[in-house]
Parts: sequence; C-alpha cells; structure tokens
Amino acid sequence: MSVFASLVEQLADLLRPLFGLSAAAAAIIAFTALVRLLVHPLSRAAARGQKARAALQPRIAELRRKHGKNPEKLQKAVMELHAEEKVSPLSGCLPSLLQLPAFFLLYHLFSSGTIGGEPNTLLTHQLLDAPLGGRWADALADGGAFGGAGAVYLGLFAVVAVVAYFSYRLSRRMTEASAALAGTAGADPQVPGAAAMGGVMKVMPFMSFFTLVTVAVVPLAAALYVVTSTTWSVIERSVLYR
Repeated sequence: MSVFASLVEQLADLLRPLFGLSAAAAAIIAFTALVRLLVHPLSRAAARGQKARAALQPRIAELRRKHGKNPEKLQKAVMELHAEEKVSPLSGCLPSLLQLPAFFLLYHLFSSGTIGGEPNTLLTHQLLDAPLGGRWADALADGGAFGGAGAVYLGLFAVVAVVAYFSYRLSRRMTEASAALAGTAGADPQVPGAAAMGGVMKVMPFMSFFTLVTVAVVPLAAALYVVTSTTWSVIERSVLYR
C-alpha cells in the first residue's frame, strides 16, 4: 500500500505543473488509463472471442436441431465445437475481473487515515473543491449538492449518465445482433455456460447505470477510477465491436 501511495504521489508531482492542486486526481486518471492499456490485449481477445461465438451460433443451432432430444449429447457436441474453434464462452469476463484489484487498491488507499504507520497525505489532495478521500455524503453535508464539492459530484454524475446512455445503446445493439444471429431471443440452458452468459447479456445494458450508485458511495479517488474506466470501456467497445 505504501509503495502504491508513493507512486501516486510521484506521478502527482510530475503532473502538478499542468494541473496544480488537482494533480493527484489527474494522476489517478493517468493510472486508470495505464491499467486499461495493460488490459487492452485481453479486451481485444475478448472481442475476437465474442465475434467467434457469434459466428458459431448457426452451427450451434444446427446441433440443437440434431441433438435436441439428447441434452448430454448436445452439451458434449457444443463443448467439442468450442474446443475445436478455441472459443471460451466466458472469456469476455476476464478483462473486467482483472481491473477489480486496482479499484479496491484505490478504495483502501483513500479510505485509510494512515499508511505504514504514517498519516496518509494523499487525503489532503483534492479535485477542485472536493477531497479525494471524501464521499458524496460528505459533499452534501459540506455545502450541499450545489456547493463546491457537490458541484464536482454533479459533474461526475453527468459524465456517468452520458456514458451510461451510450453504453446502454451499444449493449442493446450487441445483444439484439447476437440473438438475431442465433435465431432465438434466449439462451439454450442445455448449452454449457449459456444460462450464465444469457443472464449477463440481459443485465449488461443496465450495468453502466449502476456506476451512478458506485460513484455516490465510494471515495472520490475510487469514483474517478470507475468513471474513467467506464468511459474507456464504452469507447473501446464501440471500436472493437463495430
């Protein structure tokens, strides 16, 4: 934790000539971009996997027609098809899972009063008038929704709402295209992983809206990570899945 705190401080020092008192916030955004760049090869692989799974839907539909009365044989045939084409039904989840440690690291870093037995100086940094260790409830208690800190959160909420709208449209378009190619509006529960993926695909269009809740309850530093990463995801998906 202390090593990561030192890295954030050093990055903030480098950015201070450009961003002044908001240099630590800029450092968090830069850190988020770095994490997303590191995960990007997996995101590209996930996009290729999604396209490969979509291309397999007509063949899976044929297997359903052929083995529809024999669930065990259908499962085996679909698993063999995925193995033959080197496609994993759950590969798209990996990029998101690998980002969680970075989020929790920032969350704990800006929720701790001390680091290595020393006062956490990162808590003195701000984004405009909002402390990076503060939460929306703190902003409401100190000046209200339209106060200095509250205005920062209103700006974040506006960004999240716009990103959520575009993410919703993109996810709906992907879901409808996948369903149309499969020739069915739902997942076949007999296909390995289909039930789980079907549930994920139904919920995915609404996931970005849940970001609003996250931004409201976590420290501002972690909220910046979430907003930056969510915005990156929408842009990345619009490019990779076009």
